Amino acid sequence: MSTVPQAGGAPVDGVPTLLARILDDAALVSPGPRREMADVVGAHLDARAGEHGGLLGSLVVPVSRLQEFVAELVKRRPSAPLPVALSVDTGLGGVPKALSLTSSRAALLTTGTVEMPAPHDVDSIWLERVTEFVPDEVVAVVEPRRPDADGSDDWIDGVRRVVGHGCRPKLRCGGDRAGAFPGVTDVSRFLAVVAASGRSFTASIGLQSAARHVDPATGFDHHGWLNLLVAVTRALRAAPEEGSDVSDELVEDVRDALEATDADALAREMGSVDERTAMQVRAHLSSFGSTAPADQGAEMARLGLV
Repeated sequence: MSTVPQAGGAPVDGVPTLLARILDDAALVSPGPRREMADVVGAHLDARAGEHGGLLGSLVVPVSRLQEFVAELVKRRPSAPLPVALSVDTGLGGVPKALSLTSSRAALLTTGTVEMPAPHDVDSIWLERVTEFVPDEVVAVVEPRRPDADGSDDWIDGVRRVVGHGCRPKLRCGGDRAGAFPGVTDVSRFLAVVAASGRSFTASIGLQSAARHVDPATGFDHHGWLNLLVAVTRALRAAPEEGSDVSDELVEDVRDALEATDADALAREMGSVDERTAMQVRAHLSSFGSTAPADQGAEMARLGLV
C-alpha cells in the first residue's frame, strides 16, 4: 500500500503547494447531531466550486451511510468524480462491499483512502487483515487508539507498528470530550516518529483554527493546523535517518511549535518555506479533517497563505 500522497507541483486552482487539497471535509463524521446528507453534499459541492475550492481534498463518508451518499450523488450528478475517504464504522468485514459499491460508481466518486480505528492492542495479525481488505491502489489509514492520559508508550508503539506495516497513521486531534484532544507531549512524539520513518500521516477533526487556543465554551485545549504544519516542517529538518533513535532535541523543537499561540508568527514561518520544503511537508502531512472547511479557507486567506 502506498503511504505518500500526491502533493506538490503546480498550484491547484491558485492554491499554493503547501495547502493544495489539504482540507478533508469531516462534516459527516463530526461529533454531535447527525447531519442531513443533502445538506452536507450540497455545501461540499458549493465549497469545491467556490473561491477556495483548491483547498478541499476528500469528503469523509462513513461506510454506514455510503448508500445514502451515493443516492444523493446520483441526484446531483457532479461535473467530476468526487474524491472520497471512506470511514470504517461497521468493522473491517464491510470494507470489500463498500469498495465494490464505490468502484461501480466511478463516474460519481473516487476512493483514495479507507480510514479505520485500530484495536487497543493493534498487532501484525490485525494489520494483515487490513492489507487483505484494502487494495494496493487505495491507502489504508489506521488510527491507533490513544488513552486519555498523555505519555502512553503502548500507544506510540502502536503508531510504530502501523507505520512499519506500510499503513498511514492517523492522529486524532479532538472530539466531544477533553481526553480526545491529545496533549503536546503525545503529538510531539507522534510527529517525531512519523518524520523519522519517512512516511505520511493524516490528522483528523479537532484542528478548527490556525493556532493553539482554549475553547471558551468547553475549556478544551485545541491544537492549530498551523502549529501542526510548522511542527512537521521542523521535524523534517531535524529527522534522523530511518531506523535511528528520535532525539530529545527533535521532540522539544516540535513541542515548541505546537505550543505557539501567535497565528501571524506561525504564518510568517510557513510563508517563508520554499517549494521543495512545501512538497516535503505535504508528502508527510497528507491532509487534516475539518467540520467547517469554508471557515478554514477564510482564515488561511486572512493570514495571507492563499
